[in-house]
Amino acid sequence: MTLPGRLWAATRPLLPGLLVALVVALVGFVVHEYIPVVSPHIVAVTFGMLGATFGRIETVFRPGLRFAAKKVLRVGIVVLGFRLSLSELGALGPRALSAVVVVVVATFFGTQWLAKRLGLTPSLGLLMATGYSICGASAIAAVEPFADATEEEVAYSIALVTLCGTLAIAVLPGLGSLLELTLTEFGAWVGASVHDVGQVVAAASTKGDESLKVATLVKLTRVALLAPLLAGVAIAARRRSRGVDADALEGVRRPPVLPLFIVLFLVAVAIRSTDVLSANVLTGLKDVETILLGMGLVGLGSNVDLRTLRAVGGKPLALGLGSWALVAVVSLAAVKVSGL
Repeated sequence: MTLPGRLWAATRPLLPGLLVALVVALVGFVVHEYIPVVSPHIVAVTFGMLGATFGRIETVFRPGLRFAAKKVLRVGIVVLGFRLSLSELGALGPRALSAVVVVVVATFFGTQWLAKRLGLTPSLGLLMATGYSICGASAIAAVEPFADATEEEVAYSIALVTLCGTLAIAVLPGLGSLLELTLTEFGAWVGASVHDVGQVVAAASTKGDESLKVATLVKLTRVALLAPLLAGVAIAARRRSRGVDADALEGVRRPPVLPLFIVLFLVAVAIRSTDVLSANVLTGLKDVETILLGMGLVGLGSNVDLRTLRAVGGKPLALGLGSWALVAVVSLAAVKVSGL
């Protein structure tokens, strides 16, 4: 068989599922364009979960949806790097950057500590810690290969981080007024505490352009920390594998020290930082990123039957709400101390 023939034979089973994922991602993209408060990523993962729960996903769609959940989503994370410029991140100043790092570290380890206290699995704690500390469902999907988690744990993590991020849109503006935060302080608080980028935009825009600008900058700084965080998780997973009996690891690949998609993510950040890309190109890349991440989240959601979550119990809900409170309190303190 010729090379084109082999490629067609390999990709043909993927096409039906990829087409479904693309269509749903485009629906989320269009919905967000008309209703900015609705995140396209939330639309994507919700459609995927509803399809698995109330519909019947035919076998023909499964290979493409799995490919979207694993490979396409990682490509989307790479393209996400083009949103980040080192010069823009540096504009926050060392105190503000340190404050963002403190928020991420405190939320990441605090959530895992809380999960342990509640008697939950380390895998669920890791998923939720990453989602709440960085960027919601996208971060959960990125860390999932290292978490050794069940589909139900992935589903619960995404559902809770989506719920809390959506509630933040309604709750934080009122709290900001009650606490008499300045526009800059409110924007920094939103950027440091809300999970999904779309949710950050929706919450911060309630106070105007000044809050929105600061919120977006702080949020993208949190997103930039996804690379070192995942690298640390990968190194920890590799060290754990060394402690396992050699026979148990036979035929099993150890996690890489630094995943390839994170290396490419950093390359994208470096290219963006050179200012060689025009505004039109960056706008196009942002749209591509939204669609690719949407496709990946459709695939991820399609593995989740929400009816199975009833067996998980109320402790994950307590963990989600506790983590939400933790990131809100720590980020508010960081904003006040750093003078953002």
